Amino acid sequence: MENKRFGFSQMLLSATVVVAVILVFTLIYRRADGQTGAKESPKSEPQAAVGDFDGSKPLLFSVARIMECTPVEGCKDVDAEEVGLQRFLEVDFAKKTIRPARGGEGIPDTAIERSERVDGKMILQGAEDGYADMRDGLGWTMAIAEDSGRVVLTASGDEVAFVVFGACLPM
Repeated sequence: MENKRFGFSQMLLSATVVVAVILVFTLIYRRADGQTGAKESPKSEPQAAVGDFDGSKPLLFSVARIMECTPVEGCKDVDAEEVGLQRFLEVDFAKKTIRPARGGEGIPDTAIERSERVDGKMILQGAEDGYADMRDGLGWTMAIAEDSGRVVLTASGDEVAFVVFGACLPM
């Protein structure tokens, strides 16, 4: 089910592959207590190599958690499908685009309009108009930690904001 109120699906779309979400979340995205869901061992978590998340390689971004915030309702967790955001996206620094990792034929890529390395993070920014006959445009910023691939994506428009947490793997 796609929510067309905000046009969020045109900003960032990709195919949903639940198994990969669980894998990426388990192996990379740490819980607040610092432990991974995987059994701790020297081989249980992939180690980031120098340059994996600095903009020199394309990345596979996996969504782990989405929060939608409005002035009236406050913030609440939502499913990717509720806001039209798929769970896997390819971040292509060479082409300056974010696009579906698979599928998504006929869906335009999202342009990365600005990128900059700041304090160990690759910061990407852009804006999307959304649907033609709706006032649903959004501005967005994605911060990718260069040492771990962890991601925080924020997007805001009229009376709505989204905070998306996830992680990247080099492709």
